[in-house]
Amino acid sequence: MATGVIIAGGRSTRFGEADKAVADLAGTPMIRRVADRIAGVVDALVINCRSEQVDPIRAAMDGYPLAVRTAEDEDPDEGPMAGIRTGLRAVECEYAFVVACDMPFVELPVAEYLLDRAAGRADGPRPRDAAVPQLDEGWYQTTHAAYRAEAMADACDAALARDEHKILAPLEDLDWVAVSEAEISERGSLETFENVNTREELAAAEERLA
Repeated sequence: MATGVIIAGGRSTRFGEADKAVADLAGTPMIRRVADRIAGVVDALVINCRSEQVDPIRAAMDGYPLAVRTAEDEDPDEGPMAGIRTGLRAVECEYAFVVACDMPFVELPVAEYLLDRAAGRADGPRPRDAAVPQLDEGWYQTTHAAYRAEAMADACDAALARDEHKILAPLEDLDWVAVSEAEISERGSLETFENVNTREELAAAEERLA
């Protein structure tokens, strides 16, 4: 098994004053929806967040069937790469599936396949440090990917030390594989990558879940 790492430390600037991580989505906090959807492929959960988010997130996760830890950012404004690094530092097993807190349609078969690709259990002769989806338009889904926890955390530290904040920068130091859109579509749908960034997108997501 692997650990799930949910990245929730962003400022939610497009969402208004509220924290989208714990926003009500059809009766369930959004972060809990994400956690529930990956529960079948991970055996523990780490949530990266800011210190002021800890109590609301713990309340949202009350009763979750797996062990949940929070990993707080020392500097909460360094961007998603730093959040990934902080979350992965709290992982106690080799591999982790990283997903953003605003991806409530994440699909378990896709998460499982990415972990299998990273660990060398599917379509690959050897384990890798990461398996990152690449959509046909060239966009990499780094906050919906599988990583060897220690290797990626070290690579993020190295990139930040070089003052590189682009999310692809740490991959330059890793042995990783890009997972094509076609591979993803064979196992699920591209809805797995959908983000909820605004109140309008939250309302649209609620309609789909009603």
